[in-house]
Amino acid sequence: MNRGASLKRGVLAAAVLMAMGVGASHAATLRMAGANDILTTDPMAQNHQTTHAYMQQVYESLVRYDEKYQPVPALATKWEQISPTQVRFELRKGVKFHDGAPFTADDVVFSLTRAGTPPSNMIASVASIKEVKKIDDHTVELILKGPNPILLRELIEARIMNKAWAEKHNSTKSQDYASKEENYASRNANGTGPFQLVGWQPDVKLTLKKNPNWWDKPKGNIDEIVFTPIKSAATRSAALLSGQVDFVVDPPPQDLARMKASPDIKIIEGAENRTIYIGLDQFRDELPGAGTPGKNPLKDKRVRQALYQGIDMAGIHSRTMRNLSVNAGTMVAPMVHGWTKQLDERASKYDVEAAKKLLADAGYPNGFSIKLECPNDRYVNDEAICQAVTAMWTRIGVKTTLATAPMAQYVTRVMNAEVNAYLFGWGVATFDSLYSLDALMATKDGKGVGTYNAGRFSDAKLDGMINQIKVEMDPAKRDALIGDSLKLVKDEYYYIPVHHQIRPWAMRKGVTTQHRADDRPMPNWTTMK
Repeated sequence: MNRGASLKRGVLAAAVLMAMGVGASHAATLRMAGANDILTTDPMAQNHQTTHAYMQQVYESLVRYDEKYQPVPALATKWEQISPTQVRFELRKGVKFHDGAPFTADDVVFSLTRAGTPPSNMIASVASIKEVKKIDDHTVELILKGPNPILLRELIEARIMNKAWAEKHNSTKSQDYASKEENYASRNANGTGPFQLVGWQPDVKLTLKKNPNWWDKPKGNIDEIVFTPIKSAATRSAALLSGQVDFVVDPPPQDLARMKASPDIKIIEGAENRTIYIGLDQFRDELPGAGTPGKNPLKDKRVRQALYQGIDMAGIHSRTMRNLSVNAGTMVAPMVHGWTKQLDERASKYDVEAAKKLLADAGYPNGFSIKLECPNDRYVNDEAICQAVTAMWTRIGVKTTLATAPMAQYVTRVMNAEVNAYLFGWGVATFDSLYSLDALMATKDGKGVGTYNAGRFSDAKLDGMINQIKVEMDPAKRDALIGDSLKLVKDEYYYIPVHHQIRPWAMRKGVTTQHRADDRPMPNWTTMK
């Protein structure tokens, strides 16, 4: 190894460890690390996994998942379906926010309304709600726009804030993250959850402290969480192997063998409910930088299929991912309701010559130019995947340039539909396909539907089926609609699914926790010896 590079890495590691406050921790402090930081502390500003993972420890919802991903009571103790479009919730009494304020129905009405009001990025979690009515201090009714077969699953992501606190701090509306706006709630928090926010220095450290007044009892013994984002894969691994951190949520695949060989480290692996995919701009009439004046090649299905057939998914699986992935043919992972084995088969085989012919048939015998954009700190080997795709597309005649950026900057470009071709990953919080169909595949309307449809394709037939799925209460009919919708997306090559992600978690031997398919560690379920 180059001595200068080694010295530089050591200096970087030392700086990271100083930021963690190493040496000041005690037995019940869980020191965690990951490649990317949270984006905000406003629970409605970003639909981002790392942000959700830590903010769900601070803010709670009416319902939550148990160990088997079934909705169970949280801030609501029970609920009753009064009519197909009317659900009454009884709220938990005696709950306090972190600042001591009592939790009441006013907070629920305020929070669900805030979640459903732009610029909230969590509109999908309350999209079926027409009105939230306060019955008394501990009872609310949700008036729905239509029947909703997965209401409880959607509400899990609708976190409850204190109305008075938000009003006091001029944070009644969600932070507008896409416009780079900040408000008090984007750096401060006041929830009811098992941990309370002590402080957040973006890209440096997030500190959460156990809430001594939590209404529930933790299953673990963690008193404090210190999360440090460490972008460098080598430094992240070194921090765990040397005992400076206890838990790494995204250990680099190339270091897993070394970690498994260490007597002080254990690895727990599990399939994630996340699909890694490539999206394509199918909206603009002229694709910027393509060298095709007045044309956008990506609007042509033959071009999209050529790009699909030009990617060696098996090669990415074996070489780039080191087998730490499941090849995908559809846009939802196997544990998501609506997935089928048939849908997950590849749409068309990897074939360079066939891809070149499709391009020629579409009128691009000499190809065109395209810019592929990717995050470099969010998904397992995200930048390496994009480097592989860049070479593969260039091989079929599509001259591809690669641009990468940290997720905090990158996600804004995706949300604002400023990308031509882009790599993204989508985890399904509800474990139901509607979550993906509504956010990724419905026509983007600026009001919460199609929020992450950055390619801005629009298919009226698909929109009609998605709208039916939202209200269809007959399971067989609903499943058929989901299958038809996912098949349409697959057949039209609206997206290029690459793989379903497998996520290993690496931790010190003394840490005991449960792996989660939603890739959200649960410190309140975690024990340290």
